[in-house]
Amino acid sequence: MECLVCNKGNLKHYSIIDEVHYFECDLCQSLCVDQTFLSCNSNKKTNYGKSYWELECFSSRERSYGSSVSRVGEVFLYARREINAFIDIGSGPGYLLDSLSSLLPNIKNIFHGIELYPPPKQYQSKHANYHIGALEELDDKFDAGVCVEVIEHLAPDQLENVISQLAIKSNPQALFYFNSAQPSFVKNHDPGYLDPHIRGHIFSYSLIGLASLFERHGFTLIPMPARDWGFLVEYQSIRNQKLSFDDLMSRVWTALPENVEKLRNNLFGNYVYTSALEAARCYYETEMTYQRASWGRSLQDKLKSLNK
Repeated sequence: MECLVCNKGNLKHYSIIDEVHYFECDLCQSLCVDQTFLSCNSNKKTNYGKSYWELECFSSRERSYGSSVSRVGEVFLYARREINAFIDIGSGPGYLLDSLSSLLPNIKNIFHGIELYPPPKQYQSKHANYHIGALEELDDKFDAGVCVEVIEHLAPDQLENVISQLAIKSNPQALFYFNSAQPSFVKNHDPGYLDPHIRGHIFSYSLIGLASLFERHGFTLIPMPARDWGFLVEYQSIRNQKLSFDDLMSRVWTALPENVEKLRNNLFGNYVYTSALEAARCYYETEMTYQRASWGRSLQDKLKSLNK
């Protein structure tokens, strides 16, 4: 079978999860659900039923009042254009809008959320910019945004549809953060991440596979240090060379003053700015430590081979 993500590699059997077969691409390494399961109508009904939203609303609240705040702050530091319109793609109940309204009340109106399959009304955010529908239906264009725990629910054709809509709604150099477990994370840290029936996690996309999907629509994919569960994409990027982890960190130290001011001039003062800065530094230092350790081990291996 040909890989649905890269359309070049061949699929080999990976695992059986809740009686559903998953496959791995021998070229891009993406993990894909059985194509027969994709065409099953009952899958779509189950994924967005009562049991799904009971679990998802709990998880969404945890993220929205925790790690996602730091991710939003990081986007403000990495972005190369002033952020005046920010979108949470696949916002779920919209809890991230609520947490940002509390932490950053001075700019709460720049934040928007869009959800195609919303939870029952009693779970939905009351934020004025919480929207139900497709991304293409929004009037605004956006400078930045996040998409947290969404794309693992989507088949490649569905994901590409979202990407094409995002391109239409993006200003030049708009920057977006995507959070979704990549194959290395699934294999090494969380094999239970793939979950066809309850959470509806049917794909684990590799960066190789994702890059081609995004590039077709004018986005440049930017890997993030020590995170095989997150990446950035930039629309109509002006850079011509691959962005290194050092280059990415330099964006933090040279963040646009307008974006820094938006994070700092709010009810909680420097909290969101500091949280974002320390998160970026933490993962960067982790990656550098890993690279130096790998370099040291390679030298040891060379010395051992010379002494034989």
